[in-house]
Amino acid sequence: MRENEVTGMIVDAAYQIHIRLSPGLLESVYEEVMNYELEKRGLKIERQKAIPVIYDGVHIGQGFRADFIVENLVIIELKSVEIVAPVHKKQLLTYLRLANKRLGLLINFNTDLIKNGIYRIANNL
Repeated sequence: MRENEVTGMIVDAAYQIHIRLSPGLLESVYEEVMNYELEKRGLKIERQKAIPVIYDGVHIGQGFRADFIVENLVIIELKSVEIVAPVHKKQLLTYLRLANKRLGLLINFNTDLIKNGIYRIANNL
């Protein structure tokens, strides 16, 4: 499966979740339902996947946890916030770099139209 095909399936899942649940719930609820929707589509997912931070060849601290890594290709970072701040996009880009992935989706469910809450972030490896 290619990245664009995977992201298409993820966006469709986000759309289905948004029209059925609407905005206003906690991020943890959207995460549970996203997990269900991705599994229902037969996608290989890793949820709350630990990614180490390596600096000068040394593992530093706990690293970070990606909300989802789908098909070992796409990182999903979920939000349920009033406004997506520039730091949210930078955070996902940093995750992509540390995990050596090319593509991520930042999905904010707290929007009237889900298309306004989906951001495609690319890491130019």
